[in-house]
Amino acid sequence: MQRFDINAYLKDCASRTVLEAIANKWTCLLVDALQYGPVRFGALRRKLDGITQKSLTQTLRAMERDGMVVRTVYPTIPPRVEYELSPLGRSVVGLMEGIKRWSEEHVGEILTARDAYDLRAEEEPRPVPAG
Repeated sequence: MQRFDINAYLKDCASRTVLEAIANKWTCLLVDALQYGPVRFGALRRKLDGITQKSLTQTLRAMERDGMVVRTVYPTIPPRVEYELSPLGRSVVGLMEGIKRWSEEHVGEILTARDAYDLRAEEEPRPVPAG
């Protein structure tokens, strides 16, 4: 295992790539959707309302590449493919559940704050261009 100087505030820190990977909304939702065991692609697509086939494929591939998901292909006709969390993927379930739960609990406050901000921005005088 390689040793890195870990400090996510530094632009070249490898931990930033990990933050980028797990901070993705689809990654968060996929971790939650896969926490109870193997799931087929179609079932994931139905569960994650609004995800495109391309986004689902890309996110699952990225998670597999990062060691968070295991992809199993069964030699049937047509081939059956299932995705499940690896031990590394399972280690992030609690964090992702917490983020999802916090999002659901506080969405009203966030939307109210956004509306107030947008209203203030509309009411603020705009500078008149010189010329």
